[in-house]
Parts: sequence; structure tokens; C-alpha cells
Amino acid sequence: MDDIATPTLTASTDPFPEFPSDFRWGTATAAYQIEGAWNEDGKGPSSWDTFVRQPGKIAGAQTGDIACDHYHRWESDLDLMANLGVNAYRFSVAWSRVLPTGSAPHNDAGLAFYDRLIDGMLARGIDPYVTLHHWDLPQALEDRGGWQTRETAERFADYAALMGERLGDRVSSWITLNEPFVLATFGYSFGTHAPGRTLFLSVYPVVHHLLLGHGLAVQALRAAGVTAPIGITNNLTPVWALTDSDGDRAAAERLDTLYNRQWLEPILLGTQPIDPEVAYPGSDTSCVQPGDAEIIATPIDFLGVNFYNPQQVKAPGEGNPMGFELVDITGVPRTGFDWPVVPSALTDRLVSLRDSYGDQLPPLYITENGTSVADHVDSDGRVRDPFRWAYLDRHLRAIADAMEVGVDVRGYFCWSFMDNFEWAEGYDQRFGLVYVDFDTQQRIPKDSFRWYRQVVTGNAAGIVPGVQA
Repeated sequence: MDDIATPTLTASTDPFPEFPSDFRWGTATAAYQIEGAWNEDGKGPSSWDTFVRQPGKIAGAQTGDIACDHYHRWESDLDLMANLGVNAYRFSVAWSRVLPTGSAPHNDAGLAFYDRLIDGMLARGIDPYVTLHHWDLPQALEDRGGWQTRETAERFADYAALMGERLGDRVSSWITLNEPFVLATFGYSFGTHAPGRTLFLSVYPVVHHLLLGHGLAVQALRAAGVTAPIGITNNLTPVWALTDSDGDRAAAERLDTLYNRQWLEPILLGTQPIDPEVAYPGSDTSCVQPGDAEIIATPIDFLGVNFYNPQQVKAPGEGNPMGFELVDITGVPRTGFDWPVVPSALTDRLVSLRDSYGDQLPPLYITENGTSVADHVDSDGRVRDPFRWAYLDRHLRAIADAMEVGVDVRGYFCWSFMDNFEWAEGYDQRFGLVYVDFDTQQRIPKDSFRWYRQVVTGNAAGIVPGVQA
């Protein structure tokens, strides 16, 4: 399992692999994490605007009210992105910025912002990859139950139709949902993310309505005349059993089903890998209506894979209703978030997707991958982050290994373009290629920015990219 023997991380000294000439090289962000302007120009409150104001929910009682102030600084941010050399940028639309209450009427000022942003990207040769929902639900919908209700799935389709009509002539690809597993688990089951509900195992209606909302949004985009590719993104991870015992293997199967399969198989195969009444005891399963499975299985054009680390589990102890217990992966480097770094697990995940779903698996994009580091600005004004570019180097090589055995990967989006509001961790975890001083809003490209620029501009193929001391 552990492909790095000691808890250090360095970039490979082997020549860098060559990727296809049409490979999409990008970075990624999310609206709430960077935009700020939380209540400007007619924007309505979102679930995250509300959640960050609850005592004890966010490290340091921080908020995304200003974040990176991208709403006001988008032009200079795009200039910096153009300097990086990427040809694609994945970002999300703040639903409550364009539909302040989650449904009509729309907000002209909010739509105009995304018009300007997309036009600015295209003028710089950067293709827009739009995520419709990256966790910030309009609070008006959350007040009526949020993703527990069918109404939210239906309003999501209306929102998708509006965006398709307004932006569809310029968007390169559409992503309906970002990491629905994380939203359902941390937002609705355990309450550590917005909206902070604690449904625990009675969360199945949220799972179903997220999948339904995805399918309805795909249909709505196509009905609006969208011809660009449409997909969904999830945080897909290998799940390892601690031992080969029956109990540990059953625990791994349980987490794999909840984390991966229940978000893939209804969409890709039209099948349900769980019995909701068994997997989610106490849930109201009457939310499932005739025809829902067919809507959820509306064909998609690509699958977005967010990857950070594998998971390891063992059989649960007595009184643990989850069906598994997480176990640390040892003997490998750890990120600033204390996540294990195992690049070969990404190769395994991509190959296993191909092997599991065969012809039913659409092309793949790595829509997020990156690492948090305790970055600081040195006395010479430089941000040296060798761990980050070693992390990126190792994971890009892992992707190349998967592609070499026939996995169809079309692009890579580094998380993240710049340091931002990292959800419940506030500003303590820095994932960016660009350092942000949140007091002054100064942007400083890190060493990893320079390293990634060598890769994305094609200069790294056949050589060993690096950063001069």
C-alpha cells in the first residue's frame, strides 16, 4: 500500500511524462471560498453565509465574507492565471448570487458578474469549466429543508436551465454537483459543514435528492440547448481493509459503497448498490418516486474525480452503527491537513474505475488534486513550498501511469489556484499555487506556481521540472 517508505516527499528525478497535446491543464476554485462580496449587488444569503455565523463552527470564528475578494479582483486574478499558462479553469457559480432566493426572479447583477468573468477567461485563452453547486445552497431553500426535499432538486434544475440559457454559448464543460458525498455526510449527517444538520443515518433523502437534482440538471441543461459536455464530480477514493479478515473486508465494502459506489452506479449503470432501509436505518425512503432512477441515469459526458488520499478501515467496535472504523495509514508523508500521501492510490483508483465500469465509464477529468502546506513568506518575499510541487509531481506521474494502461483521462485541475477559505478550517489550511495575504489581499506566486507553469506550458515533457533555489 505505502509507496513511499519514509514520511518525506520529494519530486521524482526521472524525466517528466508526456501528456497528449489536447490535455486540459487547469486550476480550480469554489465561489464561497474566494469571491467574498457575500451580500453585495443583490446576492442572497447562502447556507454557508449562515453557518459561519454559528459559534464554534469555524476555526477562529472566520468567515468567507471577504475571502480572496475575487468578486472585485477577478481581472487581476485572471491575469495571474494567464501567466500560469493554464488552458482551463474550473470555478463555481454562487447559486444565491444569481437567484437570491434559490428561484426566480433572477439577479441581473449576479449574472453580469459571471458574464464578465467568462468573457475575461476566453479573452485570455482559458476555457471555462463551470460547477453549478459547490455546497453553498441559497438559504431560502435550506430554510424549507434544503436537500432533504424534492423541491430543492427541482429548483436546482430551474437554476441549471437559467445558467445554460445565459452562459451556454461560452462554457466549455458543465459540472452539476461537487462532491455530493461530502455535502451529504458533513453537511447533513454530522453537521460539521453547512447547513450543520445532524441527521446521522437518517440522511438517505439527502442522498437521493442530490442524485435526482443532478439528473434533472443534466436534462435541464440539454433542454436549454447546451451542447458542451456535462458531468458530475465526486471525491473518489480507494478504501483499504486493514487486514484480510472477514470483518475488515466487510467494513471496507461498506465504506466503498457509501463513499464511491452509491454516487457512481445510479448514474453510470442505472442501478442501486444499497438497500436504503438497511444502509440508512431510520430514513424515510418514500422520497423515491417512479421514474427517478431513469432521471438519475441520464447519460453524462465525463466524470470528474477529486482525489486527495485513500482511506483505510477495520471492523467497527461494539456499539458503532456505521459499519466501519477509520484507521490511520502509517509510514507515508502527511499533508498540512494530516492526510496521508499515497500517489499510487490515484493510479489504483483510476484503473479500478475503468475495470469496474468498462464501456459505461465516460472520459475522466481530475477535477481536484492538491495539498495543504503551512506556507509562509520568506524574508526575500518568496514562498518556497517544495512539498507541494513534489506532491503534484508524484500525482501527475500517477495519472500518467493510469493513462499508459488505457485509462481515458482528459485533463487535470490543481486545487487550488490560490489560498482561500477552507470551509470549517477557515484560513488555516493553504492549498494555493498563489499565496494570499488575507489582511492586504496581496497575491504572491509560490514556487509551486513556477513549477506547474513548466508542466502546463509543455516545457516539462522529457525533462525534470523544478524550481531554482
